[in-house]
Amino acid sequence: MLSKEFLLLVLIAFGITVPITYMALESWLQQFANRIEIGMGTFLISGVVILLISGLILSFQIIKTAMINPVKSLKSE
Repeated sequence: MLSKEFLLLVLIAFGITVPITYMALESWLQQFANRIEIGMGTFLISGVVILLISGLILSFQIIKTAMINPVKSLKSE
């Protein structure tokens, strides 16, 4: 449940930044003599990579938290 909410926030942030980044890159690339087009494939690949990395980090943190002995954490508080 926690991972679904976190990954949803990552998707929302990605959805907000893609149009802004696309417009900024298009205006920046228009200044060069050799012009190239930025395709949506670039953004899709980066979105998948971002989701994979955030999923791995979230999984690592969940496993690390699950392995903690509750007695030790309560003893320190």
